[in-house]
Amino acid sequence: MNRRNFMRLGLAGAGLMTLNATPLLATETKTAGIIGAGGLFYTKENAGRWAGKIATHLPTVEIEKSTVKVTTAHEMNGFEHYIVKHVLLDKNYQFLDEHFFNPTTDKIAQSTFNLPNYSGTLHVLSLCNKHDLWLTTTEL
Repeated sequence: MNRRNFMRLGLAGAGLMTLNATPLLATETKTAGIIGAGGLFYTKENAGRWAGKIATHLPTVEIEKSTVKVTTAHEMNGFEHYIVKHVLLDKNYQFLDEHFFNPTTDKIAQSTFNLPNYSGTLHVLSLCNKHDLWLTTTEL
């Protein structure tokens, strides 16, 4: 078999594999809630290797009408150890909004979001620069 035929056959095979591929990650993400908990991200129920960090890393959520207030009871110790950001995701884990923190000026990790056009399941993420990503799920 010459090199051109070999390359054609290889490209055709790769193309067929692409057509038959199942979008595994997309499927898992839509049903996720639990998939990845304790490893990719952490929850109250699945704190993984950070079991002792729940109290200071899990975001708490307060809701009043369409206003969502997120707080992470975590130190803001300059760029050495701090909460990087809060992120809101909808029921399908699609991005809604985010708030970044500046650890040199923000004394607490607290953010407020206004979601007048959304109701239902709300996934709230808090990202620590040392202890990874934490998820709280609530209803709006």
